[in-house]
Amino acid sequence: MTKTRVRIRQLEENQPAAWKEPLVSSAAFTALDSWSSLVRQTYGYAVHRFEAVQDDEVTGVLVLTHVRHPIFGNYLATSPFGSYGGFAFTTAAARTALLDTARRLSDELRVEYCVLRFLDDGAAPPFPWVQQPIYSTYFIDLPRSAEELWGRFGSQHRKHTRQALRKGFQIQFGHLDLLDDAYEALARSMHELGSPYHSKRYLRNMATLLGSDLEFAVVRDAKGTLAGAAVLIYQGGTASNLHANILREFRAEYAGEFLYWSLLERYCEKGMTVCDMGRSLNGSGNETYKMKWRPRKAPLAYWYYLPRGGAVPELNQKSAKFQLAIRVWKRLPSFVVRALGSHLIRGIV
Repeated sequence: MTKTRVRIRQLEENQPAAWKEPLVSSAAFTALDSWSSLVRQTYGYAVHRFEAVQDDEVTGVLVLTHVRHPIFGNYLATSPFGSYGGFAFTTAAARTALLDTARRLSDELRVEYCVLRFLDDGAAPPFPWVQQPIYSTYFIDLPRSAEELWGRFGSQHRKHTRQALRKGFQIQFGHLDLLDDAYEALARSMHELGSPYHSKRYLRNMATLLGSDLEFAVVRDAKGTLAGAAVLIYQGGTASNLHANILREFRAEYAGEFLYWSLLERYCEKGMTVCDMGRSLNGSGNETYKMKWRPRKAPLAYWYYLPRGGAVPELNQKSAKFQLAIRVWKRLPSFVVRALGSHLIRGIV
């Protein structure tokens, strides 16, 4: 029996999405209604949500955030402030219809570009879309107990993790009760890395909107000094490390190994089946660190539509301009970084 043609249906702003598996997991948490509300409430961006419908069945979804920023421009993007998601499909016809929808919206809004971020399935982007294959994410398949993971690691990695466990680091999991400490650790560590960070309001809104699907984790050393923090998001059987940062003075003590091992233990205790370690640039030091945990490397497809032509925007650490900005940002005093950070990061979704 031949399927009927694909219809595109746009959801109203407050209309709840009623998407089923496997679309929900493929679209990731950045396509959830709660995440769209976070983007609207925190930064005032418009979010456009579309469904591809075929034979009364939703076979594709597209969630685009419209960013307008004085420095980073006017553009559309899926997965705001996340690695990927917001674009998923179960049929080729749905994919084609949603790509056409993204192009039409881009032309209508006169944006500089539109970027769709999703897990790479090996397909080449159709004209006029172009791909920028520079990022991957990293999945750890979780067994029933964390001890089963131990044997997968290399001997040197196990040694460093044991050293960290003997240092007396402590980890605490919570929600809004840990907001202040989590924000302080993340804002300080991002400054050390040369990157702006969001305001505390962003994390508060995220925790409020996601509810029990979000946890904060805070790491302290044996003396109780703040050493790092993480933001964890749960969706189905997947636990995502949205942020997981250690302050510079504790990195040599393998506090990062302590944090990651503690997160894996937590995920196994909660019965999660996959840990998504988050996005890294291919070939970066961050990727090298993640590979020590023996994950599955999953390339990310970043497809760009450029209505005016030109090159794909270089909003990443490989860019010479970004390298300069990172060096300058590291040298700025904390009060300047805290005042300006959220105004900058809101433009890099």
